Amino acid sequence: MKIMLFANTDWYLYNFRGSLAHALRDAGHDVLLVSPAGPYGPKLQAQGFRWVSAPMDRCSLNPLRELVLINWLRQLMNREAVDVVHGFTIKCAVYGSLAGRLARGSGGVPARVSAVAGLGYVFTNNAPKARVLRPVVRGLFRLALGGSRSRLVLQNPDDVTLFEQAGLIAPERVRLIPGSGVDCVRFHPAEPTEADARPRSLRVLLPARLLWDKGLAEYVAAARALRASGRSIHFLLAGTPDAGNPATVPEATVREWEAEGVLKWLGHVNDMPALYRAVDVVVLPSYREGLPKGLIEAAACGLPLVTTDVPGCREVVSDGVNGYLVPAKNANALAQAMARMHDDPAERQRMGAAARARVLAAFDERIVIRDTLAVYAELLDMDGGTPTGPQALMPLSNAKTHTTPQGQPA
Repeated sequence: MKIMLFANTDWYLYNFRGSLAHALRDAGHDVLLVSPAGPYGPKLQAQGFRWVSAPMDRCSLNPLRELVLINWLRQLMNREAVDVVHGFTIKCAVYGSLAGRLARGSGGVPARVSAVAGLGYVFTNNAPKARVLRPVVRGLFRLALGGSRSRLVLQNPDDVTLFEQAGLIAPERVRLIPGSGVDCVRFHPAEPTEADARPRSLRVLLPARLLWDKGLAEYVAAARALRASGRSIHFLLAGTPDAGNPATVPEATVREWEAEGVLKWLGHVNDMPALYRAVDVVVLPSYREGLPKGLIEAAACGLPLVTTDVPGCREVVSDGVNGYLVPAKNANALAQAMARMHDDPAERQRMGAAARARVLAAFDERIVIRDTLAVYAELLDMDGGTPTGPQALMPLSNAKTHTTPQGQPA
């Protein structure tokens, strides 16, 4: 079976869907990876995958250029005789499904799966550009996701409700799968050492792309307040600006924060498990998420979490159990939650253990892979007589864990 995974960056395929690609290949399927050109394409090829560079510009709003891309995808699917197309993020989900609907004659690609990790800039930002694009994106969603062979995969119940209320897709075609999962073997708690018993500054980390929507302004304001209060807290920021996102934070601004002494900017980090094991608390004051992988990875490493009470984040954190939930865009509440973490080491330890247990139960990547294959099987079973089904595709017990260097968080 030929399965095409399509994303808006090769980095996303490498870091977030590598385990799925490996599991599919291990099960005997032909995996085709498609994304715009980038430095991670050759790395995917070095792992033995076929990777094709797509003529895609993430920021493009040129109708002609977008039509050329959709037609290119349609021709690629025809040439490769694709059985399943799985698109990730809004643009790839819509274009992949639309091209799949047009491919292979009137029948289209047998299984079209669209995975949307949150609603993105168009729906979360009230800038004029976002408001203008909103009805256009809604219309494209309805067109691309139509038909019985299409499924939309969402990562949290709030987005399921939103898509259903907006009438973007029939409710029976929506499936809820919590993110891309995490390798709980690679992401594990640090071993206790004698040094852990010595007094030192609390180390707080925000791992994310440098976007205003991730709550960076609130993080900086809270850090300033806590520094002024005299608490011994060391604030870290891991990630890089995203030039393809209108909400990106300029590098010059981050440099100013660092020069001020508010935080230390780590930039792109290759070994995220090692970083998580070197800090005490992970924070994500995001305005909205699909399901934040950075929080799940940190929880797998046994870290207590502070995040916002918004869609996506509240699926990972139960307030007072494995971390604290605070209102979005509220630097005061964020500072108070981090102060509580600083003041109660025993509570941090208890919450970190609860965080790890929750990930093992709900967010292990093997669970996500199993549920993803079940969606493929559901669509392919429509052909009748095909020995598919999730167990035929690849049983959970056979799902292998593959480790790859983890870079900038989502």
